[in-house]
This record gives sequence, C-alpha cells and structure tokens, in this order.
Amino acid sequence: MSEAVKTKILVGLGACGIAAGAQKTLASLEEGLAARGLVAELGPAGCMGMCYREPLVEVRRPGQPGVVYMELTADRVPRLLDEVVRDGRRIDEWVARGEGLTGAEDSFFAKQHRIVLRNCGRLDPERIEEYLAQGGYQALGKALRTLTPAAVIEEIKLSGLRGRGGAGFPTGTKWSFAAAQKSAEKYIICNADEGDPGAFMDRSVLESDPHAVLEGMLIAGYAIGATHGYIYCRAEYPIAIKRLRIAIRQAEAGGFIGERILGTDFSFHVVIKEGAGAFVCGEETALMASIEGRRGMPRLRPPFPAVEGLWRKPTNINNVETFANVPWILQNGGAAYAALGTAKSKGTKVFALAGKVNRGGLVEVPMGATIREVVMDIGGGIRNGRRFKAVQMGGPSGGCIPAELADTPIDYESLNQTGAIMGSGGMLVLDDTTCMVDVARFFLDFTQKESCGKCTFCRVGTKRMLEILERITHGHGREGDIALLEELAATIKRGSLCGLGQTAPNPVLTTIRYFRAEYEAHIREHRCPARSCRALIAYTVLADKCTGCQVCARACPVHAISGEKKGLHSIDLARCTRCGLCFDKCRFEAIEIT
Repeated sequence: MSEAVKTKILVGLGACGIAAGAQKTLASLEEGLAARGLVAELGPAGCMGMCYREPLVEVRRPGQPGVVYMELTADRVPRLLDEVVRDGRRIDEWVARGEGLTGAEDSFFAKQHRIVLRNCGRLDPERIEEYLAQGGYQALGKALRTLTPAAVIEEIKLSGLRGRGGAGFPTGTKWSFAAAQKSAEKYIICNADEGDPGAFMDRSVLESDPHAVLEGMLIAGYAIGATHGYIYCRAEYPIAIKRLRIAIRQAEAGGFIGERILGTDFSFHVVIKEGAGAFVCGEETALMASIEGRRGMPRLRPPFPAVEGLWRKPTNINNVETFANVPWILQNGGAAYAALGTAKSKGTKVFALAGKVNRGGLVEVPMGATIREVVMDIGGGIRNGRRFKAVQMGGPSGGCIPAELADTPIDYESLNQTGAIMGSGGMLVLDDTTCMVDVARFFLDFTQKESCGKCTFCRVGTKRMLEILERITHGHGREGDIALLEELAATIKRGSLCGLGQTAPNPVLTTIRYFRAEYEAHIREHRCPARSCRALIAYTVLADKCTGCQVCARACPVHAISGEKKGLHSIDLARCTRCGLCFDKCRFEAIEIT
C-alpha cells in the first residue's frame, strides 16, 4: 500500500466554505486524484472560523502534522495535488495554519481559547468515528458511570457556565430547578433558532461538530431526569439539519442515544423540530408553543419552563453554545473552566465577527478579553484603512458600543453597563461610513416586523418608533423627536411581555446615548454626517478632477450624468437616485458626496 493511501484531505464545507466555492474545490479534487492515480481519503469538514480565507483545505500526510491551505479555489487544486499530495512539498504562500508553522494568519488564533470550537473544521462532522477519536462521548460515559445527576449539576455550577443564548442565567442553577421537579416526564430543548442578523455561531457549530451538542444535551438530560430532547433549528439551516440527522442516527447506532444508554438505566431520545424562521421563537415560551404545533407567541411567566414547560412538563432550555461547553467541562472539571474568564463571567464566548472588519469569521475568546482585542488583534482592524466607529453587539436586542469604549471587557456586567448586551454573540463592526441613525432604523425595522403582535406596547410602540426614525433618515426630522423616541423606548421596555419587546429599543437608546450629534445633524441640519442616508446626500462632479472618460455616465442606471467625451460632466440631481455607482466606478476621485 502506498503512502498516499493514508493521506487525508479535508475540505471546509460549512455554509461559508460552500458560499466561497468549496464544492467546486471538492469536485476538482475528486477529478484530479482520479486523473493522477493518487489515492487519498477525501471528506468534508466544518468551519474553522477563518471565513475570510475560505475555501480552506487541510492536507494530512502520514507521519506529518496537518497543514491548512487558504483560498483553495478549484483553479489551485492541480498545484496542490502535484506539489503537496504527490511530491510531499509545502506551498508556503498558501498556508493558513499548521503545527510548527508561522504566518500572517497566526494572529487570528493567538488570542483565542477554543472550547466550543475545539473540533470545528478539524474533523468530518458526518463521521462519529472522528468525534470518538477526539474523546467524544467520554464525558457522557463518565457522567453515567461515575457521577450522580446531582454531582453533574454541581460540576456545572462549579464551572460558572452561564447560558450563552443571551440572558446569561447560571446554567447549573437552571438545571437544578428542573431536576427538583417531581415528574415522570421531563424535556431538554436545544434552542438553535439563531435569528439575529449577522449571527452564525450556532449554525457553524451544528454544521461542524454536531455530536458535541448532542452529548451536552444527553448529559443535561441525565442531570435533570429527562428522557426526551428536542433540537429546535430553523429550516433556513439545511446543512446543519442534515448533519444533525446523520449524527443522531450514528449516535443511536453506537448506543449513545436510545434505550439503556451505554448499558445503564438512562434512556434518552432526540427529535429535530424545524422552525419557520420567526425571530420571536428564540424566546423560550414561544419556542415551546411552536414545538407543540401552536403559533409561536410568548406567555406570561411564572410558571417558568423548569416547572411547567413543553407539554406542561418540567423543561430545560439552553442554546447550542451552552450545550457544546458541557462535555469539555465534565471531562476537564468545572474548576478548569472557571479558571478562564472573569469573577462573574467564566469560561469563553464565541462571537460571529462581521461587518467592516478585515478578518470576519468565528472567534472564541476568554471572557474578559476586550472589544479592541477582538476587532483589532483577531479581526485585523478595519477594512480599507477606515476609522473604527462602533460595534453592534447582541443583535436586534443589543446595542452599539462606540470605539471610545473599545477597551471594555467582554463580560456580562461590563457590556450591560454600556447599554448593550452580550446576546448570543453577534459582533457587527462599523466604520466611519456607517450612519448610526440608520443602524438604529435597520434593527428596529427588523424587530418591528418580527413582533408576534401579542403586546400592544411591542406591536404599536415599535411601529411608532420606526416611523420617527424613517422620517429622520429621510430628512423630515422634527425638534422633539429624540425625546419622543426615548419616551416610547421606556414605555415599550416596561410594558412588553417578552424579551423581544423589552430589548427592541436598545439599538435606538445606545445610538442616542453615544451618537446624539448624528441625530441632531439629521434633524436640525438635514445632513447625514456619515454621508450614508440617500435622502440627505448629493453627488457632484469635481471640475478639476473630471477627465471626461464617461465611465460614470455609462454606469448610471437612470442616465442622470451628461457630458461630452473628454469634457466636464455633470449630474442632474433631480434625476439622480443616489445609488452611488458613479462614485464607485470613478477612477479619478472626481465624484464627491456632499
């Protein structure tokens, strides 16, 4: 048997990799291997986190550490096969990561501490054997064979793990509430209804390491005395759902899910419930209503789910990231997890780093790391050398934190003091071309549309706030609008039934708090300082820079630009739609935005 038989090639086939062309890379690898008579094990991997360098391909030659190659598009495959797979050489300029290797991408990982993402991108998520080879399901075996349910809960309490879905409630305490209930039926629910714009943490974990989430659910089920689990995952995540189904079948075949697991008296079954994409179903009582076949609308609490949840039985709900932490904690001990982070926020946190940042992707840092470290050191700073302006954290329920507060530690208490929240982990980076009034309008438009309509405060109040913000961004703001927004926000937060309405005003309140001058410029001067709001800007041609090349005129979709070839051009502002194509296409910086 030749050495090439043992060579393994993993292609990053998470949603980000597929979007970057990884399926074409995989097809090219299959064809190239066959054409060259090379034999190698070829398979999928999930997302390693370096979304900005996809497609990623890892080559593991026998007796050598794996090397990850970046931007491995289909046209690069022949060289990879010839030089790396066949000849055993390395293409240094393509290397993204490798044991003992250094490169420009190392700083992306240098300040990370990966627990939830420990296997992501490094194993085939469709093969349980690879998860087992990494110690998978050993934590479950340890719990069932050597720990009582109460001891498992105490270990989770010792870890200091708090729910990663947004609220940050202590996980061990939450489990203990459900465990204390006397009921023959109890349920575990994994909330995978990730609906925040710009958030993709849970999706990537499910696509990349589904067994870790299943193992966490199984341990939680044993701890509280549950026998059934539901994974509530939005149908817009087809890759995650596919790999979850494969993982469940494999775990059932391996004796990790089903009756008398690992020869013990513990039995547990898992069902996937596909959600229709309603943001409000991220709220736990609305989520349970959806599983039961009813419209996803929140209900009053108490009773809390731990007492009366799914099918009116005691229920524990945690999100994907929370469950993915559990096997590591059981294997390494709660104290080891608690050693990471801050006094009140233990462990690590996964963030979806997106927006105007050079290196967008998935990152996992110890609690207490600063916003600046994530954006500048891990994210590589702001694209195109623009000025760092703010980060929007926590999605529609969160808030905007200005660059002046970039040294704020990332923990629950510190972020709450800024007016934002940790949320599930979206981190949207904004630069100086971003209008903060329009950011507030965007997120409020989202929450207003996603409101289930049950509460008058949420249904009507968010609509009134949105109307005011739309007036302001269209140049029709009035004196008193800011005060009215603040008054409406306070009323909505106080009167709404669930977290959607209670947090919907946060993006508006934080942008008013930190960027009030932008609101005032829109209202009093009918001017957008970021030159972003279409109704408040104009495009003009600079006479001293226009060469008459006519590129802008050809690009204009409404023919608002006129002028002779090699002569000065002009823009008809009455016809101009402010699309910005002329500005983008001009190579001589002859178009000015005012």
